[in-house]
Amino acid sequence: MKEVLFASGRNIPNVDPQLHAWHWPIPVYLFLGGLAAGLLFFASYYTIMGKEKEMPAATKWAPFFVPITLVVGLGALFYDLTNKLFFWRLYTTIRIESPMSWGAWALMIITPLSFLWIASYLKEIFPNWSWKYDFLEKIMDWVTKNRKVMAWILLPMSIILGIYTGILLSAFNARPLWNNSILGPLFLVSGLSTAAALIVWLSKDAHEKHLFTKIDLVLIATELFILTHMFMGFQAGTSVQQEAAFLLNGGEFTVVFWVFVVILGLVFPAILEISELIGYKVPVAVPAMLVIIGGLVFRFVMVEAGQITRYLY
Repeated sequence: MKEVLFASGRNIPNVDPQLHAWHWPIPVYLFLGGLAAGLLFFASYYTIMGKEKEMPAATKWAPFFVPITLVVGLGALFYDLTNKLFFWRLYTTIRIESPMSWGAWALMIITPLSFLWIASYLKEIFPNWSWKYDFLEKIMDWVTKNRKVMAWILLPMSIILGIYTGILLSAFNARPLWNNSILGPLFLVSGLSTAAALIVWLSKDAHEKHLFTKIDLVLIATELFILTHMFMGFQAGTSVQQEAAFLLNGGEFTVVFWVFVVILGLVFPAILEISELIGYKVPVAVPAMLVIIGGLVFRFVMVEAGQITRYLY
């Protein structure tokens, strides 16, 4: 039995100033929210551009994952709540300065629209299906007719949802690893990249698969650029920020971050995608799965490492 004597009320591990309040449900929610945002962005964008037939996986098939990811993500978030019966209070007010308020209202709008988006394609997917109630058929006809209107709503809302998942962390001033303005764009690009990878995996059309492979390559390069910029900002900052960056670059999260996020989640999939574009035969599931897993591990690393970082006082 190990005995530890605390001579001060400060810097008690896992209590002060470190408080592990967020566990696995939060990174799962952040990952699924980012994935849903990316899928809806591509679906709404190509619908607005009038390319539904050219991009069937992006506009028709991939959005079927959105309600599932949102429901599972919100379920994980609800599981993590301490006072579960009072979640509705988020919807009694709108606070422009609160990332939590932005996210709550964005999800309130996006979630029902994602179900309606699927409903707009049901008659096309099941043309011979006999609907028992006439009002259901009328609803599907209405949402199909107004699909582009939904796309115009979902396009900005998906960007808000994707960027909010990073801003939610950056708003915590007491956590130096989180408290930087680049997390919002970083999480948005990561969510778009995982969505593009999933679309490549689902697509059966060679042109669409080729296009989204290129899109994912650009997003991976952008994500690597933003990560580099983030580390440069930490290294040019105070000793507290340098200590926070050390967790990912020499500390206890170094192997997980660099191996599973940077190398296996970004660099190696990019090499495989480039190889595929120049003519080599690459199983499409491999780079797609690596990007998706890398995006999930990235959220776990940021949430866990961020709670350890602190300002010494």
